[in-house]
Amino acid sequence: MVATPIGNLADVTLRALEVLRVADCVFAEDTRHTRRLLDRHGLGPRLVSAHAHNEAARARQLCERLGRGERVALVTDAGTPTLSDPGARLVAAAAAAGFAVAAVPGPSAVAAALAVSGLSADAFSFAGFLPARSEARRRRLEALLARAETIVFFEAPHRVRATLGVLCEIAPRRPLAACRELTKAFEEVLRGTPAEVLGLLTAERERGEWTLVLGPPAPGESLPGERLAEGARGGRAAGAAGRAADAARRAFERGLVEEGVEPGEAGRRADFVFGGTGRRPGPRKTGKPRTR
Repeated sequence: MVATPIGNLADVTLRALEVLRVADCVFAEDTRHTRRLLDRHGLGPRLVSAHAHNEAARARQLCERLGRGERVALVTDAGTPTLSDPGARLVAAAAAAGFAVAAVPGPSAVAAALAVSGLSADAFSFAGFLPARSEARRRRLEALLARAETIVFFEAPHRVRATLGVLCEIAPRRPLAACRELTKAFEEVLRGTPAEVLGLLTAERERGEWTLVLGPPAPGESLPGERLAEGARGGRAAGAAGRAADAARRAFERGLVEEGVEPGEAGRRADFVFGGTGRRPGPRKTGKPRTR
């Protein structure tokens, strides 16, 4: 199980290079991607495609190779295999067949993001990628926020704005470190509350893979489950959540205006992020329909 660089190809470990050098073959998530890493370091083992859609078949082939005494390395496109990546079936099959499975540790976006976040890593939950559908994503975030610890998860570029918008509503005061393109040329870490980070987001910054680190609740801060219980006893949580969402929206708009965005445009962007809550810009004088 060989961890590979998450961006910078120079981050590969000496042990990883030695294992890849002596391997009879390398099972790789994307053989083209792995070939670039091997070529960079002058390595030429045979590559076998092993991804999420063929793991069952590859597990049988893996055990056959190991049974013949071959040394097999397993890599994914970036980071440590099985962490939001394929490989678990292969490891389970090899272990069940009685073969030794060894870890060659190295780069991990989870560890890298925690290290630069400035947030507590004494206890944390890793949630991988959130669901793609908005309602399922919100429910998942609410469940995660019920844990009194740091939360780490991945997000795709085209969903990061929507996810930050949800966090503005359900975790407006939590500290957040949004890490983009870790170890790459355009690495960037945006820090602040969800609303502050959302205010810093630009079209350029939306590109690239994201690792989000959400800090634990402050002392005395109620968790989502507790707020729901309060709501059941009189609706106090709903009122607090509404006030928090309004405050997050106002902070978001203020941040845009301070960056030079016209107030009307700031309001329209806030409508997009927060689902049309709060004030809207007045009617346009032209009769032409508006498009986004």
